Amino acid sequence: MIYTCETTISQPRARVIELLEDPENLQKWQPGLLEFRNLSGTHGQTGAKSRLRQQMGNRVIEMTETVALREGLDRYNAIYEAKGVWNRVDNTFTETVEGHTHWHIETEFRCTGIVWLMSKLMPGMFRRETEKFMKNFKNFAEAA
Repeated sequence: MIYTCETTISQPRARVIELLEDPENLQKWQPGLLEFRNLSGTHGQTGAKSRLRQQMGNRVIEMTETVALREGLDRYNAIYEAKGVWNRVDNTFTETVEGHTHWHIETEFRCTGIVWLMSKLMPGMFRRETEKFMKNFKNFAEAA
């Protein structure tokens, strides 16, 4: 399953990236994030690996984030892996003529088991979750 989402944030691109890449900010816009721990590499840079623990409903999901590509302020692509789930998230950031930041995400999910079944029965659920996280970050960034 592949889908895209986008939003515009009323902050300059450099500020958006600064807020986005600071691990101290993650819990401010990601509800349910229990832990974020760098495992290897320089956080936010190509090749870095991190462990995330996320409360989702009554379950705790552990996943590994691998930064697949970092191109300055323009692109940040990561792979998230958890039991039965492989998720690629390609983030692109462009500055608008107003000096705001347009954030575009392309997401690909590959799932097995119950998650695969959910992706077939309720594909919109995945997009809505991505849009919720984007809205949370947008609200956080615009208030910062």
